[in-house]
Amino acid sequence: MKKKQKPWKVFIAIFLGILVGSLTPKGTTLLGFEPYYLYDLLGSLFLNALTMIAIPLVATSIITGIARIGNDTSFGRLGGKVFGFYLGTSLVAILVGLLFVNILHPGTGMSPEHISAQISGADIEKHVVQQESFRISHVFFQLIPSNIFDTLGKGEMLGVIFFSLIFGYSISKIESHSSSILYQFFHSVFLTMIQLTHLIMKILPLGVFFLVARVFSQTGIGSLYSLGLFTLAALLGLAVFMFVALPILLRVIGRVSPRRHFKAMAPALITAFSTSSSSATLPITMDCVEKRAGVSNRICSLVIPLGTSINMSGSALYECVAAMFVAQAYGVEMSFINQFFLVFLALITSIGVAGVPSASLIAIIAILKAMGLPLEGIGLFIAVDRILDMCRTTVNVFSDSCCAILVARTEGEKNVLTKETFDAI
Repeated sequence: MKKKQKPWKVFIAIFLGILVGSLTPKGTTLLGFEPYYLYDLLGSLFLNALTMIAIPLVATSIITGIARIGNDTSFGRLGGKVFGFYLGTSLVAILVGLLFVNILHPGTGMSPEHISAQISGADIEKHVVQQESFRISHVFFQLIPSNIFDTLGKGEMLGVIFFSLIFGYSISKIESHSSSILYQFFHSVFLTMIQLTHLIMKILPLGVFFLVARVFSQTGIGSLYSLGLFTLAALLGLAVFMFVALPILLRVIGRVSPRRHFKAMAPALITAFSTSSSSATLPITMDCVEKRAGVSNRICSLVIPLGTSINMSGSALYECVAAMFVAQAYGVEMSFINQFFLVFLALITSIGVAGVPSASLIAIIAILKAMGLPLEGIGLFIAVDRILDMCRTTVNVFSDSCCAILVARTEGEKNVLTKETFDAI
């Protein structure tokens, strides 16, 4: 069994990053050396490591997830229903997050001169040009690339995601032997990328320290206000989605008691919060949904593992809030069309988020690249990412379980969260 990353290491790194960065503002020299440039160098290297694995991790995750759906002979008629609930709940989550980030405007409190100083004048001009040239036609040109290898090399995530979706679907429709070989190949690559992600996450405390130190060396302690608003926007969005939106769906569509479902899922929710990993929580989630909530094994064994791979409602909400925060901090105007595009990206990239701690950072990098926003922007909120990771993972797991309940109830199952099943807990 792998030794789990202790969250207190990241919290200590955050505290030290805030302290050291605030005590060594940009321009300060120690023994003739400016510490800010050390923070910038090592923080950028950690950012490069995350960017390096983004394309192969997202692509292989989507390809294997979609191929598995098509190859699963038990999926049949349930396919549209399961996928519909996944997309529906994720879309609701994203819109809830978008509402709160537009109400609170957490990024507007960041000092413009401090923020703009984090990237060069040439980079600023490039991002402005990218935003000014943003058109619906450009979206479609990115969506269907003329050369997928060129798209992979440039890291154009929208084209990679679209290609991965249709490639995974095509794998499920070819001759079974060839389909099996391709699926095993991409699944093996995906598992390898997960292992590589674990390796990079071992140095997460160091990476967090340098990124946080760079931000506070640049912006000072005053940036805590905007960071607090960002945290509030994310937490309010997650709370409203988990405690209002999903219970309404359970009550209206499933006709079951949300209170009973919260009690049934308590062990899985506690595990998800403590591990920040929906994949690690999977066995407990399945046990809670089947044994405590009363969903049949036929539906539970299909909906929950699939949801762990492609239904990341909490992560989708967080990615949307984070991207809007970065845009606001850098003074980028987000029109209705831009925000619509952001919702679409958050919905699609959430499919490719691995169920491991801090994996949403990789999806956020993909969104920032597609939106033409500076990747350095993740340094603005990484100080609070660990605690928010625990919260959004809990929401992911609860959302998966709600989808299983809704599918079971619409399939006519009578023993879901009944008084008899509930009393047996």
